[in-house]
Amino acid sequence: MAFQCQRDCYMRELTTRVVSCSPAELQLENNGKKEKIKGFNVTVKDTILFPEGGGQPDDHGTMGGVQVLRVTRQGPDAVHFVSSGLEEGQEVLLKVDWERRFDHMQQHSAQHLITALADALFGYKTTSWELGRQRSSIELDTARVKSGEAEALETAANEKIRSRVPVNVRLLSLDDPEVEKVRSRGLPVDHAGPIRIIDIEGVDANMCCGTHVSNLSHLQAIKVLGMEKGKKNKTNLVFIAGNRVLKYAERSYNTEKSLISLLKTGPEEHVQAVDKLQKNIKRLQKTNLVLLRDMAVLIARNFKSKPDQGNFFTLHYRDGNGDNEFMNIIANEIGFEDTVIFLTVGEETGEGMFLLAGPSSVVDSLGPRVMELLHGKGAGKNGRFQGKASCLAKRVEVEALLQEHSHQMKAQEE
Repeated sequence: MAFQCQRDCYMRELTTRVVSCSPAELQLENNGKKEKIKGFNVTVKDTILFPEGGGQPDDHGTMGGVQVLRVTRQGPDAVHFVSSGLEEGQEVLLKVDWERRFDHMQQHSAQHLITALADALFGYKTTSWELGRQRSSIELDTARVKSGEAEALETAANEKIRSRVPVNVRLLSLDDPEVEKVRSRGLPVDHAGPIRIIDIEGVDANMCCGTHVSNLSHLQAIKVLGMEKGKKNKTNLVFIAGNRVLKYAERSYNTEKSLISLLKTGPEEHVQAVDKLQKNIKRLQKTNLVLLRDMAVLIARNFKSKPDQGNFFTLHYRDGNGDNEFMNIIANEIGFEDTVIFLTVGEETGEGMFLLAGPSSVVDSLGPRVMELLHGKGAGKNGRFQGKASCLAKRVEVEALLQEHSHQMKAQEE
């Protein structure tokens, strides 16, 4: 069947009745972690909430004031997942998240338009597409798009928008001869009911289940952001349409203002200014590395020159270049055949790097304990145990452990 959201994409509210309600589970992703939540699958007599399909994500909205967390299609039915159960036969008010719905309408209709023009102008067929959260992409069946073709596509698309071309929705039976005349990548296996045709007058007719604008003027504008290398000799055309173009322009302008303030140059000089900064940073990094190496040597020699140097050396340096070189230079200069060396670099109470060096028997024995105290990860061999630490605040406990062991070694020698 065609749902109300497909018959009238601009409808924002609908009162309908619950047909079924059954307990269910839904897996959601929250901050990169997947979690299962319990709730109910609800079907209703009709819906204005689009179920996921055709490359288009599902709608967001409410059912009887309760948030609808997912809408999927199962055969002829749209299944709404909600956290609270509803009674069969109960009358409920559906409301659609209009900002999300209209955005999806704009992106999907823009995809149809670009797809049709890419084929008509250059013979590039669309093999798939993705409606992303910030930008969308169309996979074109070509290994390379020639210079100027992306700009020509964008110009042609925006000309159609300015011409206010109508977009009509037609419902055809499967055996209608008109079905053979429309563009399609095939029907889903569980398709049920009439075939829905999105007809951009004089431009394209295509089978599609998604929500669309009723006139190309509602797209406002299309911006082709660029072409990216796709898989298996394909090219991905990246684009935004409608309100996304306005938001993109606003973000770009705010970024431009910030760069003007930071770089003290006009927008046309930003690339040159950043390039100059990067080169200066590289030069400073090289100079800093040389100074850091020299300082490591001096630290080691200063320790060795002390008559009461003992057999234990420890040091924390906040700016240790973020790697092991600074620590390894110190350890190598001091020598760790008879001396236990514990070094750390990084934030004093945060994350960093550590190195434990000394006689193999000592390092093999105490290395795992040091790593445990620092909440770190690492490995050791040949008198060294080194790695990353999550809690350098614990280095005081490590020093106490190593000092105690050093005293025991000294007592044994005496």
